[in-house]
Amino acid sequence: MANHLETLISQYYDWQGWIVKKNVRVGRRRELGGYDGELDVVVYNPATGKVIHYEPSTDASSWEKRAEKYEHKFQMGRRYISKEVLPWLAPDFELEQIAVFFHVPAHRRAFQGAKAISIDELVGMIRDKIKKEGRVGKNAIPEQYDLLRTIQLLICGYMKPC
Repeated sequence: MANHLETLISQYYDWQGWIVKKNVRVGRRRELGGYDGELDVVVYNPATGKVIHYEPSTDASSWEKRAEKYEHKFQMGRRYISKEVLPWLAPDFELEQIAVFFHVPAHRRAFQGAKAISIDELVGMIRDKIKKEGRVGKNAIPEQYDLLRTIQLLICGYMKPC
């Protein structure tokens, strides 16, 4: 089941016209059963060919425990995205991998071969894009993006200008 951060990321990129894959099990183990793991959110921009693999978390684990877990998750992304998730990709596709945590100290920005950002940074990026849409009464974000529309209502209101 997706958490709220996965849903927010998925809605944001779908709204932007990207192809979104969420909670994708990869690396099926035919003889043992099950899968090697799950990729939280993978988004693909058909206009540019760029792929972003997000692994958001609200856990309170130590950085050492996170390092082990995320090394595996990002390796799975590099191994399986072009084989199982988006099989039409060229072998040299552009992949960005991002871990999202409560707080990311400066020395953890590069994390397990990926980039780490804070939840506040993620939400700030989304907020800034939504703010450009203006008030809900004039330019509402489509209703299937309920989290994005709620943010739009909170920051821009229904009738007042942002």
